[in-house]
Amino acid sequence: MLSYRPFIAATVLFAITAARCDSADRPTAPGQPREWLVYFGTYTGGASKGIYLSRLDSATGALSTPELAAELASPSFLAIHAGRRLLCAVNEVNEVDGKKGGAVSLFSIAAETGALSFVNRQTSGGGGPCHLVIDRAGKNVLAANYGGGSVTVVPVGDDGRLAAPTAFIQHRGSSVNASRQEAPHAHSINLDPANKFAVAADLGLDKILVYRFDAERGLLTPNTPPAASVAPGSGPRHFAFHPTGRFAYVINEMTLTVTAFQYDAERGELKEVQTISTLPPGTVNQGYSTAEVQVHPSGKFLYGSNRGHDTLAIFAIDEATGRLTPVGHQPTGGKTPRNFGIDPTGRFLLAANQDSDTVVAFRVDLQSGRLTPTGAKIEVPKPVCVKMLAAP
Repeated sequence: MLSYRPFIAATVLFAITAARCDSADRPTAPGQPREWLVYFGTYTGGASKGIYLSRLDSATGALSTPELAAELASPSFLAIHAGRRLLCAVNEVNEVDGKKGGAVSLFSIAAETGALSFVNRQTSGGGGPCHLVIDRAGKNVLAANYGGGSVTVVPVGDDGRLAAPTAFIQHRGSSVNASRQEAPHAHSINLDPANKFAVAADLGLDKILVYRFDAERGLLTPNTPPAASVAPGSGPRHFAFHPTGRFAYVINEMTLTVTAFQYDAERGELKEVQTISTLPPGTVNQGYSTAEVQVHPSGKFLYGSNRGHDTLAIFAIDEATGRLTPVGHQPTGGKTPRNFGIDPTGRFLLAANQDSDTVVAFRVDLQSGRLTPTGAKIEVPKPVCVKMLAAP
């Protein structure tokens, strides 16, 4: 059975600052919060107990010592709705309260401290939910079930509680890799900037499935065309829209590539324009795989994480075509980088290193997209996901 423990925010900030960097040197920009609340989703079963919370100094890049914010089973991926002060987490498990399938858990965020209070949970409809998003209005949570190969919509009622799912779609089929693609494995679900279409990357099918999203009723309907495909055996994993809504990107776990698409926002159609490696030229794949992909808030750069190679691949984005040009690779300072978080101003990137139990902070060069370690490194057990919210 899952259990929950509310987090009591620490009042003393323990700062780990970068060399030659302090508040006087890098003042907070007008309108920018002095701190970001940083929530970490993790895998439990070892030292981790659930969701952890730290604070990021927006001037120096310093991180406070993380504290347990909520105790629950394997909250591997998180989503935040800032307006409604809600945080959702998947429970990436195959059984909850004696019933098969994973779950989606909802928390309220205290306005003054960022503390989490458990609200309720609902089934995700399938095993191993690994990714979720909250829609623009904060009225629906969309989740992808990796083990079950399905996607679902869980509404947030007017009472602020999760209601029973209003949509569930089971993916069908397989692809060429018999050991990894024997069945569907929905690995992520995202909403386009207009909140009109939902896009689900399915590793088992080598497809990015597109659904029309009815936000009022919480429904998903297969689009026409229903999907875009990547090369057989690619294993599409995570997906990111460009801020303009004109382009989109999927990172392919098994071939360590990123596929760039042009996006037709009226039709919900994806057209491939490029597929490019996330590894340096000449690198021999020694069992590596990719994990996360994100577009910088400026829309000028794209980042992808390489597990095993333990780097972040950095690309420049052509503003006219969406095509990618390699910029370089930044070691993440740990083992097995998973998700990473970029603060909303685009100045800092926090990389979650799952197998070294660390989160490492980098400063982003806003002209080149390159990353420089700030010197901030904190211990978080089995970190998987990084999400940020402006501190009060």
